[in-house]
Amino acid sequence: MTEERTNIPVLARSGHSGHCTRCLTGIPFSLVTIESSKLPFIFYCLGSLDLLNTLGTATKESERESWRNDIWGLQASGIWGSGFKPSWYMTSHDAGDDPQRLNKYESEFDTPHMIITYTALVTLAILRDDFTRLDRPGLVTFLRSSQREDGSFTSDPTGGDTDLRLTYCAFVVSTLLNDWSGVNVEKALEFVRRCRTYEGGYGSAPGCEAQGGPTYLAIAILRLASDSPEYLSESERRQTLRWLLQNQDESGGFRGRTNKDADACYCFWCGGAIQILGATELVDATALALFLGNCQFRFGGIAKAPGEHADPYHTYLSLAAIAMFPPSESVEGSTWAIEPLDPVINAKLSTAQWARDHIPLRST
Repeated sequence: MTEERTNIPVLARSGHSGHCTRCLTGIPFSLVTIESSKLPFIFYCLGSLDLLNTLGTATKESERESWRNDIWGLQASGIWGSGFKPSWYMTSHDAGDDPQRLNKYESEFDTPHMIITYTALVTLAILRDDFTRLDRPGLVTFLRSSQREDGSFTSDPTGGDTDLRLTYCAFVVSTLLNDWSGVNVEKALEFVRRCRTYEGGYGSAPGCEAQGGPTYLAIAILRLASDSPEYLSESERRQTLRWLLQNQDESGGFRGRTNKDADACYCFWCGGAIQILGATELVDATALALFLGNCQFRFGGIAKAPGEHADPYHTYLSLAAIAMFPPSESVEGSTWAIEPLDPVINAKLSTAQWARDHIPLRST
């Protein structure tokens, strides 16, 4: 290994924490078009602080309580069950000041959203909510209402997107509820199998090109369905690993598709699938750290590639990748020592455990 490759830069932890804290004060002007995705934006900020172990020092308890209440304001119930809506402007606010009352929806135009529901649950776990306000039976009905005949899931019960993102979210929600009665698992797994390509990766839907994100989702779905190593045959596992590993290019970063440039987010999407498949040792963690180190923005945050501007999405996924693949030079006290990650739930290990402990309906 050359001297250049061993010269890993300092991970600017305080800068990245500051970047996410600033973004939490308001969506930057350049990102106002993501209003309907505001909750995922908040998740990436809080998730980064969680991984950096600075959530308690970078934010106040009053702020965390406000975020908890705001997120619960997105929970809504109706004829297709209960879940969380994409944005606060879509809620009717008929719950008033009573946190135990749910917003109601009555039409196909203001239903809960599958991805937002997953994001809300994980974000509330980051904030250490007790989940006493969660409508668990309604959530099971929502899952059941969102599955199609081919086994896939839609973003909402009346239609919308249908790809592996939605199946993954439905499986995580079922896992956290410890209740699979809202999912036809066999049909869903058949849909996942049809997304597999000749390369060994997975596309977003049957017939689509293999990409790093859908491949992570597929592998996580299969793991959520069964802890048995038989969820993939040995030949399938080897083929998928080969495709994933060849996507780590000479820069140290991972590309999302064959013959594309490396992108910081795919260090998690590809890396997460590799870790779930039990092949962490096959990743060049030192090269990965060098790439992500070069993606750091001088004013805090991590960008998709060197020279680009930072954003919370790439910051969080880069930190998550580092949590899975710390460089060999990382020792206790090193700037590169990140909190352990649960790659299947995509949250800090202790946060994922909090969700598993508090979301299931426990008998009294």
